[in-house]
Amino acid sequence: MNKKNILKIRNKLDKLDNSLLKIIKKRTLLVDKVIKNKKFKKDIVDQKRIKIILKNIRKKSIIKKIDPKITNKIWKSMIKAYIEYEYRNFKKR
Repeated sequence: MNKKNILKIRNKLDKLDNSLLKIIKKRTLLVDKVIKNKKFKKDIVDQKRIKIILKNIRKKSIIKKIDPKITNKIWKSMIKAYIEYEYRNFKKR
């Protein structure tokens, strides 16, 4: 085990995580706009859209040579987190 190399790689991972946080912030701002355009709570979950998103992510993952099991799990988790976020923030209006 080369500790110096691992530290270098972990440093790169930390920088990448910071970039991901910026992207998540941008995504959250867009979701906020979506919430403002939904009239009813029942409009929050759109199963058809979720299915399309997951199908597209799978296709793109395969093309980009990323394990689709990883991206599927990430997107399902992200979708679930944003659905919960929408429910929490929908009530406030």
